This record gives sequence, C-alpha cells and structure tokens, in this order.
Amino acid sequence: MSVPSKIVIASRESRLAMWQAVHVRDRLASLNPAAEVVILGMTTKGDQILDRPLAEIGGKGLFIKELEVAMQEGKAHLAVHSMKDVPMVMPDGFVLAAISARENPRDAFVSNKYNSLDDLPAGAVVGTSSLRREAILRAKYPTLVIKSLRGNLDTRLKKLDAGEYDAIILAAAGLIRLGLENRIKTVLTAEQSLPAPGQGALGIELIDGAAHMFDVVAPLNDPETAHCVKAERAFSRALGGSCQVPLGGYAIMENGLLWLRGFVASVDGREMVAAELRGEVGKVDGDDEALGRQLADMLRAQGAEAILAKLAGCQ
Repeated sequence: MSVPSKIVIASRESRLAMWQAVHVRDRLASLNPAAEVVILGMTTKGDQILDRPLAEIGGKGLFIKELEVAMQEGKAHLAVHSMKDVPMVMPDGFVLAAISARENPRDAFVSNKYNSLDDLPAGAVVGTSSLRREAILRAKYPTLVIKSLRGNLDTRLKKLDAGEYDAIILAAAGLIRLGLENRIKTVLTAEQSLPAPGQGALGIELIDGAAHMFDVVAPLNDPETAHCVKAERAFSRALGGSCQVPLGGYAIMENGLLWLRGFVASVDGREMVAAELRGEVGKVDGDDEALGRQLADMLRAQGAEAILAKLAGCQ
C-alpha cells in the first residue's frame, strides 16, 4: 500500500493532547520520510463544557466526536487519543488501529500543602473529574470533601494553586509527558487507586476499512500494552463502562501471563466489588477480550449487577 504524501492527524488542542499528537507525528515522520505529517488542532465539546461533571454531560465520547467528523469529511487521516478517554464501544465506522507503549498508568497525588492522601486532615477538599477516583476516595477517606474538577491539565493545576483545592488527583502520565513530574507528591499504587482502563496509553483511531492507513500506523502498536488495554476495555465494556460507572481496570504482563484486576463501585464508595485473574494472551485472537469478560463475570457473581442497577445516568 502506498503512503499518502500528506498525513493529517486530528487532535484536541490542549497542551497534553498536542504533546501526544506531536509525539505520534514525529514517529510517523521518521517512519515515512517522504510524507508530510501535520496536525489539525480542534476544540471538542468536552473541552468547551467545563461547568459540569463529565458524567452529567454525556461522557468520554464528547472528547473525540469532532475528531471523528474531521476524518469522515476527509480533513484528517487519523486521530490520537488518550486511551482512557476513548468510549468502550467504538462508533460505527471507526476502529482503534494501534495502541502505543504505555507511560506510567497510575494516579498521582498533587498538593501544595500535603505529601500524601494520609496526610490530609478531615474536611480537606480534593478535586477529581473521575467517578472512579471519587468512589475510591469516598470509600477509603470518608472525612474528605470531594469536589468536581474539570478542565485541561494546566487549568486543573491553576485551580489547585489558586487555593480552590487542598489536593487533586491526576493521571501521572500526563504530568510526566509535559515535564511536570515535580508537581507529583506521590504516585499512588494500584492497590491505593486502581487505574482506569487504558490509562497511560495512546490510541490511534482510523476510519474502518482504511487499509492503507492501517499499514502506516501499524509500527506504532506496542503488543504488550495492546494486550493489557484490550483486556481492560473488554472488562469495562462487559460492565457497561461506556456509561458513567465508577470502575477501575488494570492489567500488566507478569511471568508471561496477563494479570488483570478490576472493581466496580457506587459513587459514594459504600458498595464495591473487586476481583483479579491471570491468564495467557496472544495465542488466539480475542484472548485478551475473553479475559476481560471473565473478570466481569467474576464481579457479577459478587453482586456487581446490583451496584450497576443503582447507578444514575447510565444510558
């Protein structure tokens, strides 16, 4: 298949999103020296509506819709996303063609006054945009005040610096990618805060059937990360994770096996079920997804359905 003479990448315009797009642009340019690789920056609805929690305005798909329209209209060949922002069910006509090597997938504790969650006094205000993080915090630290925190990474840090929050919880990957590791007081362990499915990984989205572009982006795929993220997403999808569900799913490769952990909770953290399993991947297409579905079944056996049934706003 021939490589287009010009490759256009659709991206959100936040500083982190542009870092991600530039990272992919540079890799594609090095792999395809005869092609011009450019970025089409766009503002999405998710970037525009900042006065309400994400769960109230339609979920993660609000961060990718405009990018998909650009691809449909022929203005862009591919889109770059943080995998944790990609809906668990891809829209018809689109496909995730590659998942790149993962940065640190864990959550980061950021504060100007305290060194860790355990140092926070009762009544301290903690900001997060994630129902997953909110449920974990409410379950483990019931005396804290959890407040919604929207906006891009820089906006969130400014709100912390302005004194609106005593601490905020962010994805470590974004801070690391933007050279802001010094803002991290503590990287939370998976036991403290199980990451979101796909956290720390980048995904390349294409129009389904664009065979020539599949060949172009194939070298960006990292097999180990892809195995883990596919299992995480299958787990989330099986539990309705495309809706607004406090859910964590995290996999690593260990001794040749995929170790997948997951939980689902009520937003107040009072109800939570968790499980884990290990299994082989890669021998048969779909093995990763099968492990994810198996873990979801384990949670259902522990009562996950009752928790999911109570969650409001899951369409």
